[in-house]
Amino acid sequence: MRNLEARQYTDPDIYAADVDRIFARTWQLVGPASRLAERGDYIATEVAGQKVFVIRASDGIRAFRNVCRHRGARLLPEGVGRCATIRCPYHQWVWGEDGSLLAVPWWGDDADFDKSKWALDSIQWEIWRGLLFVAINPAETLMSQLGALTPEISAEPIENYAWVHEERLIFGANWKIYTDNFVEGYHIPGIHPAFHQAIDFEAFETVALDNMVKMSAPPKSGLFYRGKWLWMWPNWTLSLFDGGMNTSRINPVGPEQTELIYNFYFEDLSENGAEMRAKTIADNLAVIREDFEICIETHKNYASGAYRPGPLSPRHEQGVAYFQRRLIEAAV
Repeated sequence: MRNLEARQYTDPDIYAADVDRIFARTWQLVGPASRLAERGDYIATEVAGQKVFVIRASDGIRAFRNVCRHRGARLLPEGVGRCATIRCPYHQWVWGEDGSLLAVPWWGDDADFDKSKWALDSIQWEIWRGLLFVAINPAETLMSQLGALTPEISAEPIENYAWVHEERLIFGANWKIYTDNFVEGYHIPGIHPAFHQAIDFEAFETVALDNMVKMSAPPKSGLFYRGKWLWMWPNWTLSLFDGGMNTSRINPVGPEQTELIYNFYFEDLSENGAEMRAKTIADNLAVIREDFEICIETHKNYASGAYRPGPLSPRHEQGVAYFQRRLIEAAV
């Protein structure tokens, strides 16, 4: 097994193909559905390079492209918010929570203008065990895409974990470099020395399953993780710790830049547990940030033309081989 050629990570045309063939055709994790608790609550984000939002309407959840039907302006600011109506900041067109066009101020006399023809463009959405997903043009159902994850965590009470915190991190490397890094534990001794000391690294296992890579290692005392880390095709993760979990979406924002959207969930929301929650989040983020420098420098080497594909470890890099095989299949 050999690593991919460098251009697979640096070529803008290949990046554009990834967006079209992978991200526009798969279900993308948005975050916890609980953040849409009240009417008008919304989450606005970017999926496959497209602005989208999900909103709690009077009759349930709706999802739309975050694009004005008039001149293409962004309707709602990215992030989480609440609104009674959806008003374009550019020319003040107004849509209802169901996506129907309600008002077009200062339009003028136009007998042929029919507001019913200018509703917002909807997209697909699903909720699975409290997690909200959207899709632009999915090639399969969400349940099919979830693959081996469904049985893997069937006994985990993830619905009992309440959302507490979101963290967005951006760094200068291609999304596939970061994913290669996430799906192997081979780098742990060199990049995460404290983490290395907190697990039985000799017992670290990586298994590639249906649309999922599972990594596990027996934790030693004091480790906040429970010793199981899951990556799901094409770009999201779920890691368990005592009394909670985190999820992330590995969101490409360009050939040379990646955004990580992490959400943290806990079972204990008591005041007494606040310090422990804060420490767990901080410890998680510290380990995550330790990967950035090596990913950035690897991207630079790939872009320089100095790298030739090297071999992959049969013990520790099965996840890398599986991920890269899926990339090749998606490109056909």
